[in-house]
Amino acid sequence: MHIGILGSLDNPYVMELQRAASANFPGMTTEVLRFADLQVGIGEPAIERTVPLRGVGSSPACKALIVRSMPIGSLEQVIFRMDCLQAWQSRGVAVHNPPRSLEIAIDKWLCLQRMSDAGVAVPATVCCQTRSAAMEAFEILGGDVLVKPLFGGEGRGILRASDKDLAWRMFGTLQQLGQVLYVQQFVEHFGYDIRVLFVGDESYAIRRIAAGGEWRTNIAQGSRAEPHSLSSEQADVALRARDSVGGSLLGVDLLPARDGRLLVLEVNAVPGWRGLAQTLKVDIAKIFLRWVARQR
Repeated sequence: MHIGILGSLDNPYVMELQRAASANFPGMTTEVLRFADLQVGIGEPAIERTVPLRGVGSSPACKALIVRSMPIGSLEQVIFRMDCLQAWQSRGVAVHNPPRSLEIAIDKWLCLQRMSDAGVAVPATVCCQTRSAAMEAFEILGGDVLVKPLFGGEGRGILRASDKDLAWRMFGTLQQLGQVLYVQQFVEHFGYDIRVLFVGDESYAIRRIAAGGEWRTNIAQGSRAEPHSLSSEQADVALRARDSVGGSLLGVDLLPARDGRLLVLEVNAVPGWRGLAQTLKVDIAKIFLRWVARQR
């Protein structure tokens, strides 16, 4: 079985997948594909080709495609990448995660809306385009908010505003830059969140504890991790959040709030797993490839 991996050669998760494939699955081969090299065609047989469907040179065609990165690009480039994934999926390539799952998870607002529609509790949030609307949201949400990029991950680019003047300046700058203003109520919590990683039909959980004085719990921001056993409520909420997005490899972030609510912050469709794998002593790359191979 030949598997394509969309990413870069120096990506640690790409390297883990390559290592797991060669060490554990005889007959499985991998090929790293760059987003910049992707193309699709329609019409004459000579141009009806896609990079993963037809091998280059002596390389075989890919039976499955694993998306391990989504580089920053123009809106046109992002849409085209989704077009490529849709084309391969329609022609029989198993795409992990499917393009629709990626579209939902990459867009923080759409992801939040899908979860809310599924009955999953999420933080109060307003998404708007003007400073005046954002300032109104700031007041409604209690004067203590997080301002997040609509697209982003690992806690990067998230700002907290609890001062009215600071919020006014922040929203004005973002409006001038043509950014969407994603304003979310800051939720008082216990200094940790819970990351649930779904790998096919299996799930793994850790508790991510924020570093001293830090409110962000992302491991990339310095938090530490410890094993966590999900309660029945946590498992049910995580599963409903996963199903609202869909996909075979998903990270769900749960936040137990001080007021007793259990909230879901987001679902990540290109989740990292190094901190979780090290904490739980599990080989996620091997487990995921085993699941991919069984989907034939």
